[in-house]
Amino acid sequence: MGSSKSRREQVNDSMTKWTLRAAFLGTLILLFGFLDGIKDRWYVLTPESLHELAQAAIAHAPAPDDTVSMINYIVSNLTATYPPSTIAINTDSSEWVLSNAGGAMGAMYVIHASITEYLIVFGTPLGTEGHTGMHTADDYFNILVGEQWAFNPPNLTMERYGPGSVHHLPRGHVKQYKMHEGCFALEYARGWIPLMLPFGVMDILSSTLDFSSLYHTFRISAREMFRNILVGKI
Repeated sequence: MGSSKSRREQVNDSMTKWTLRAAFLGTLILLFGFLDGIKDRWYVLTPESLHELAQAAIAHAPAPDDTVSMINYIVSNLTATYPPSTIAINTDSSEWVLSNAGGAMGAMYVIHASITEYLIVFGTPLGTEGHTGMHTADDYFNILVGEQWAFNPPNLTMERYGPGSVHHLPRGHVKQYKMHEGCFALEYARGWIPLMLPFGVMDILSSTLDFSSLYHTFRISAREMFRNILVGKI
């Protein structure tokens, strides 16, 4: 009898544990679903305004390949448009960090980063190719210099994006892409940004071992996210 009772108690304890785990998981799913439904409340930037800004930066550049001039124009416009009490913007355009992700390599300058948005300039004068990754955010690639090519099967034709155009990758979608020869873009993502970080660092951990770039990626991203939390922007 004692042995039988002990087994029943073990079964009951196990059922209780699994019930609590299921309830916890269900609560998390409901919470994440709720937050996902209201995340647009924290957006400050818009894809449309940034596309117009990228086109204006190209038009004001003294030369078609003057990336530095375009970046300065973009940052100056953003700081003039959005006061520090609304959004934190990184004006130090010397903070470039090498980036390896999805097999592609380039460099990035983080202009803005929060929990729900980031804005960077990404590119390379050498050209690169890789996988876009599957993300929890919509990604808008505004081409400033050069061309980006993309491949999205079962469509077997090449997508081509030149200066002034925008390549939108909806969240949950993937493509092969190439920064043809030399290319720089103003990249805007809106969604859950921290969940994109594993894609951005996995090549470092599994291949390049470039821990210096890893450190600066986390340092700058965390700093900018914290600055935006301080102004009430997540």
